[in-house]
Amino acid sequence: MWYKSIMKRDYVWIANRDKPLLNSTGVLKFSEANLVLLNHFGNPIWSTNVTIRSPASPVVAELLANGNFVVRQLTSWKSDDDPSSGGFIYGISTHDALPQRFIWYVDSEPHHRSDSFNGIGSSGVPTNPQSNKTLFTFATTNESVTYSFRVTEDKVLAKLRMFSDGMLRQLWWSRETQAWISSWDEPVDQCDMYDSCYPDSYCDTDVDISVLTPACRCMEGFDKKGHSSLTSDSHCERKTPLSCDGDGFRQLKNMKLPDTKAVMVDRKIGIKECRAKCLKNCNCTAFSYMDTRNSGPGCLMWTGELVDLRTFSVGGQHLYIRLAANDLGDHRSISKKLLIGLIVGGVAVVVIVSFFLLWLWKMKHQRARAIDLTMNVVARNNKDLLGANQDSALEQMEFQTILMATNNFSYDNQLGEGGFGIVYKGTLLDGRNIAVKRLSQGTDQGTDEFRNEVVLISKVRHINLVRILGYCINAEEHLLIYEYLENLSLDSYLFGNTQSSKLDWHIRCKIINGIARGLQYLHHDSHSRIIHRDLKASNILLDKDMIPKISDFGMARLVGREEIEANTTRVVGTFGYMAPEYTTGGTYSVKSDVFSFGVLLLEILSGKKNSRFTNSNGDTSLLSYAWRSWEEGTWQEIVDPRIGDEMSISDIQEEIKECLQIGLLCVQGRPEDRPTMPVVVVMLESNAAMPQPKPPGYCARGFGTFEVGSSSTGQPANESWTRAEITVSVIEPR
Repeated sequence: MWYKSIMKRDYVWIANRDKPLLNSTGVLKFSEANLVLLNHFGNPIWSTNVTIRSPASPVVAELLANGNFVVRQLTSWKSDDDPSSGGFIYGISTHDALPQRFIWYVDSEPHHRSDSFNGIGSSGVPTNPQSNKTLFTFATTNESVTYSFRVTEDKVLAKLRMFSDGMLRQLWWSRETQAWISSWDEPVDQCDMYDSCYPDSYCDTDVDISVLTPACRCMEGFDKKGHSSLTSDSHCERKTPLSCDGDGFRQLKNMKLPDTKAVMVDRKIGIKECRAKCLKNCNCTAFSYMDTRNSGPGCLMWTGELVDLRTFSVGGQHLYIRLAANDLGDHRSISKKLLIGLIVGGVAVVVIVSFFLLWLWKMKHQRARAIDLTMNVVARNNKDLLGANQDSALEQMEFQTILMATNNFSYDNQLGEGGFGIVYKGTLLDGRNIAVKRLSQGTDQGTDEFRNEVVLISKVRHINLVRILGYCINAEEHLLIYEYLENLSLDSYLFGNTQSSKLDWHIRCKIINGIARGLQYLHHDSHSRIIHRDLKASNILLDKDMIPKISDFGMARLVGREEIEANTTRVVGTFGYMAPEYTTGGTYSVKSDVFSFGVLLLEILSGKKNSRFTNSNGDTSLLSYAWRSWEEGTWQEIVDPRIGDEMSISDIQEEIKECLQIGLLCVQGRPEDRPTMPVVVVMLESNAAMPQPKPPGYCARGFGTFEVGSSSTGQPANESWTRAEITVSVIEPR
């Protein structure tokens, strides 16, 4: 099946994908209420099999009596260009007390649980996935449970696709860009993975993930036992066993409800009766109530351990956890006067002790105190944007722990050196590897970078952004602790001689797409709009699977969601990557990052560094060389010879040409001509029509005096970097 109105054939469903026809001859016909596909010998190779219901051969598609063709489950392709069965299956589990939507691995192990059915729609998630073009419905009858969507506008094409990496995505066809646009996808983050935390704990993306990976928290009334984080050798255990007499409940708000495969349902009682019924049952450990206008489950009660919980910032359900009286913090027997006295007295003691400690800290550690006091507020101009309650949740690690991890900052542990410090590899006592940035002492600019990075990067999480795990302040020592990424930085592969063979076109394409998605998240999808201002090859780190992670947010800035641009008299970044309007006028915006991305894309295609580029044709930069080659139709010359052999494949050659065109669109001289990152992502991931690029911004002219700094997390030994402050009085085109 495919869309008739889309010129490029886009397959929606393939019946016999695991047993294809050997030639173009075949017959599709009805036989005894089944749809049957015959090969050229007349032998059936596929059928809807509506009479076969054994577990070993489940019905995945069925032709109903009313003529509708129904797909019972979605199975991912093996890859984007191989339609045979892949590693993931999407469907509804109807054997549980409440129907639930799951993504399973092919071995039937759960990969992701979306939600449960509450009689009207989804429960335990913020909202049903819907847009202004499609409306989803989760419905049940005596015979079946269905999850479907309908298009709310005429001539709108939409589909639900199970990708080969286990991602379920709802897409609609854009007639303007002639490409599929994603309106939602799941799973969204690590907390969406099934049973990502141990029983009786929940996954919380707002907690410190430096120790708890994923971000797991024991529920109130439970303590961690075993390892300091919720790993395979630890678990959550009740502080006080339930007594079945005097127990009570603690409310957890905005929760994804636990797995409902063994939940008890009573549709006839209200929330008060539900609470009483759970208390009466000594095995009941939690309850929830769904008020769905008398058409839903009503009272849900769980027994035993609670599995697959997470929190949401908005939406979700209220879950009531049963706790022993000692763990409820029940102060009902304390008089109001005594309670007020305890609160006032406690506050007074805290204030007095705090002022005394603050005085000691000021006398002994003046510089460190100033930084520590700023850790729980927003750095300078970013205060109003982040809000007063957006405290950093990072772990403050002990200096001795970092000394032991890095072998006293041994030279052998050095990973790289940048403008404001050295990066070391470290190993904690529990065996985890970390990367430690040790900021240079005595530089105010380095102190600003430290404060800025802690405030900004702790607020965002994305697969293509590096994770900061914690920080350390010890007198003059200011340390930032990151996740350790095995393959270090991109520049060591692009511009080095030893690692370059690993970058085939497939890997380069994956790196380009990952960087684009990370920037799109910073500019458009995070809670606050963030402009990186120092995007370059040495700030792209690679994990063990060569997945790119944008790093080094010391120069980044927050801007309002409605702000188009901002100005500064202190220009920071790295020459060769900075947009012309930024270097000459101090104006930065999301389009400044787009320019840097375009330079980086051209470097990935060519294997050449823009700031060190020379050739015999008189080109003064990689940008001018790429533009001349594009104009003259000799664009193949710019491609890195190390992937030259792959150019013989026509599809790859076309992909490389499209990437070159996208790179030139991103480095156009006028900011308004450059695409936004969401448009860049669409162009990279589809065959959408693209405009012709205009000349790049390597001939910008401007005047002004600006302070310029640079940062890096993984410079090679032969790489130069900007170290302190440089004053640029006049910038002229060469």
